[in-house]
Order: sequence, then C-alpha cells, then structure tokens
Amino acid sequence: MKKLIGNTSGLKPDQIRRLENLYRRRIPPEFIITPEVARELCLITGEIRRQTGLLIDRRGRITSVIVGDNKRIVIPDLSDYRTAEQRLIGLRCVHVHMKNEALSRDDLTDLTLLRLDMIAALTLTKDGEPYEIHVGHIQPEKDSANYNIFLPLKPSQLDIGCIELIHEIESGLAQSKRSAPITGTTQERAILVSVSTDPKDKALESMDELKELALSGGIEVIECILQQRSKADPRFLMGHGKLEELSLLALQKGASIIIFDQELNPSQIRSITDQIAIKLIDRTQLILDIFAQRAITKEGKLQVELAQLKYMLPRLVTKNTAMSRLTGGIGGRGPGETKLELNRRLARKRIGQVEKDLELVIQHRQQQRAKRTKKNLPVISIIGYTNAGKSTLLNTLTKSSVLAEKRLFATLDPSSRRLKFPRDTEVIITDTVGFIKDLPKDLLVAFRATLEELNNADLLLHVIDLSNPRFEDQIESVEKIISDLELNNIPTIRIFNKQDIVDESTVQRMCRFFDAISISANNKSTLSELIEKMEQSIQSVSVQDTELFC
Repeated sequence: MKKLIGNTSGLKPDQIRRLENLYRRRIPPEFIITPEVARELCLITGEIRRQTGLLIDRRGRITSVIVGDNKRIVIPDLSDYRTAEQRLIGLRCVHVHMKNEALSRDDLTDLTLLRLDMIAALTLTKDGEPYEIHVGHIQPEKDSANYNIFLPLKPSQLDIGCIELIHEIESGLAQSKRSAPITGTTQERAILVSVSTDPKDKALESMDELKELALSGGIEVIECILQQRSKADPRFLMGHGKLEELSLLALQKGASIIIFDQELNPSQIRSITDQIAIKLIDRTQLILDIFAQRAITKEGKLQVELAQLKYMLPRLVTKNTAMSRLTGGIGGRGPGETKLELNRRLARKRIGQVEKDLELVIQHRQQQRAKRTKKNLPVISIIGYTNAGKSTLLNTLTKSSVLAEKRLFATLDPSSRRLKFPRDTEVIITDTVGFIKDLPKDLLVAFRATLEELNNADLLLHVIDLSNPRFEDQIESVEKIISDLELNNIPTIRIFNKQDIVDESTVQRMCRFFDAISISANNKSTLSELIEKMEQSIQSVSVQDTELFC
C-alpha cells in the first residue's frame, strides 16, 4: 500500500515532506492519536485547506497518510486486510474535518462497512489547532444502532485505552456471534424502496405488493421507504442525499439487501451501487428470483434461466470504484474489462443454448396439442392475478392436489387435468402461471412455450380475488397482458373468488357491474353456476373452432 495517498498536486515540497514525516511517528497503545501528531495533522490541514487523515494499525504505526479535498478523504483499497464477521480490520482512521462538525454519514458508513477498529474526526480552532475529537466504534450489541459514538474529547483526553477497548469490542462481537440463535437459515433482511411519481395511495399499493413479493420470496422486510418526486432522478432514482441516508439506514438496521420497486436501468444500477455497498436488486429481479425458487420441471427452469440471462446481460457492468470511497476491503474493484467481456460472451452463448432447448419443449407441446385435437378435447385455461386462487379452483373442480398456497407465484409450472361436465362433455382444464402488474417482458418472452397454451384455449376463466382491495387494478393488469398476447378473441368468464369473506351486497353489486360469477374456490357447492356456464360456453364452440384452437 502506498504511504502517501490522494491528490498531492499543488502541495509544496515542504508540505509533502511534513506529511511524509508523520510515518516516523508511533502512537502508544492507550492513545487513539497523540496530541503532538493531532496538532501537526491539524496544522497541515489548515495550511493546505484539504482534509487529511491517517490509518493507524494496532502497533501504533501510521500505515497511510491520506490527502483529500475540502470535503472528504478517500480511504484506499483495504482488501489485503482480511477480516471475519467477529473481527475488525486492524486499522483505525483519524482525519480532520475542515468545518466544526461531528462524525458524518460517510464516516459512520466507512466505520461499519470497512469494519474499522475506530473512526475519529478532529475539528479545528480558528488558529488551526485541534479543538475536539469525535470518536466512534462498531457496537457489538445490535439492539439499537450498529455503532457507538463517544462524547467529544478534548486534545488532553486522547488517552482512552485504545487498544484495550478495541480488543473488548472484538470480544463482544465474538460473544454476540456465539450467542446468536442458530436458525439453520440465511434469510435475507431487506429494506424496500419506492421512488414514485404516482399519487401516494397508488404508490403505497405498489409498495404493499412489493412487500408481498418479498415475503413470498422468503425475505424478511425490516423497513419500507417511499419517496414521492415530481420526476425521478435519472442517475440515482432518488436524490443523492437521500441515497446516503438509505446507505446508513441499511447498515444501522443490519439489512443485507435493498429492493427497489421500480425497474433500474444498467446506468442507475452502476451509479447506485457506487454509493451503496449492499446487495441491490429491483422488482423485476425479485420476481425472477421467486420464479427460480418455484421452478420444478426442466421446462420451468429453462424458462426462468432464459429470463434471468436476458435481464442480466445488459447489466453486466463493472463497479465504478474511481468514484467510490467505500471500495476498500469489500471486493469492489471489479473483474476488469477482459473478464467482463468473457462473462457477456458466456451469457450470450448460454442464451442461445437455452433457446434451442425451449424450442424442443415447444415441439413437444405441439405434439401434445395434436393428440388432444384428434380426441376433440376442448381446452379451458385458468388465468388471473397471482394468488387469486387459480390452483385452488383447479383442485376443487377436478379433485386434484396441485400445490395451492397463500403466497405469490405458488404455481409456476402449468398443470393440466381432465374434467367431465354433468352432461358428459369432457375437457382439458389447465392452470397457468399467475400474472402481475408490470410483468417483466423477459418473463413473457421466456414463458412463450407456456403461454402458447392460452392460444389454444377454447375458454378462459379469469379468477379474481374480490377480497383484495386492489382487485380492479389487478383485473386491468391481467386483461392488458391478455390484450398484449392477442388473446382477446377467446371467450372469457370473469370469476370473483373468495365470496365468503366479502359482504354479500358488495358481491352482488360487483358481479352485476363486471358481468362476473362469484364463488369460493375451495367450496364445491358454490361452483354449480360456474360449471353450468362453462359447459354452455364449450358447447357453443363450433367444431371448426375446436379444430383451429384446441
């Protein structure tokens, strides 16, 4: 590691020599910094009008002298200093603030993220002498914040038993690690963020759905943040100051991931990850991850992989460490251009292979459809918003045991069953993957083989969760996707599910307004009207239509 770091251009030879002379100083173990070294650092800072700082190891050696600008210093790459979860990095940072200010957000972020032994900020008197020193360290007990800040110290109070205190902190970290309950899970802890230009009620509804998605994906939600703006920031989505607050909040709350409700473009991902050194995904990536968890069949896994590859390909970018002051010690230097291009080439190659494999799936489905055509079996497809009760309806109609859970995207791989109506009309009834608002385009493309089943349906059953306060928006979202897939010509029955938990007068009014049938999908006695209408619709389809669309 270079000893003198930062922008030294414009400094006089005498000033550079004085900075270099600081390496010869040794800090006794009880001092965070000696009054003499603190005074010299402050005097140089006041003279050059730039922040300066020191990295000090546990032997009291000054390993680096850092020269910044008038606002901050840039901590160098500390990746050579290996650390574990219950250990600190073995370095403390002492620097001078130009203004009379305490530890900043950047300071506390560096402390927590880089796992520094301590962070300290010196302030100046009008004469450039040390005035106070503000000291912080990581807090082993995480009942509140991730850090502890001392009351301001005077230059005569720098003997704080520094090394002994650092060892106590590490002992506390090790103890908290040992006493932590063993859950057998590595559940992510997420902060959900929405930067919306929509009205507040609509933005909150979208945030609620994002929370449901996160819970469905096995993620613990620890905080939800909504920022309303007249126009989203093209670079950071939210304001830069708000982004810094978010970074610090994530560290304070012990978040392992930040999830944005809005889809982030490659440029925004790069800009935000330069400021936040915590895993970052958007709504689309979350949905793709849930799909990856749910995929069971080879077909489903291929479809999800294709969607993920197509989504990630344009987002394969190196982390911009030149602008980041937090890259040291967190593996942030990026794989380099050659490695990046290799990853892109491998991704494109894999996309081609997966597309070929899915073509074979399409051919197999076409063969299956040909067999059904020969048997003149009409096809009914159940569609609807995710978690509306589609699988439950299939199970009740056909006495099946398809997985039906109260969570988003419980069903990913489509299931088909035979159903015989009271008048001996026999059909194939198919459960499909649930739709959602702003369903990722890459998913629609990847699930082409599955969605092609809808092209061959004689009847669509649109299941709607009437108990959901957003059911009208969900109807609109589903019907938009049906329109995008050019399936408007297929007869459709709207079905309001969960009538048993909605006021009866509301059910009747909504059925009249939307021309729908109400049911409770888990109660067969409520399905008689639906079954009769289904059979009538199928019988009204001509033989010619059956041959064309089965």
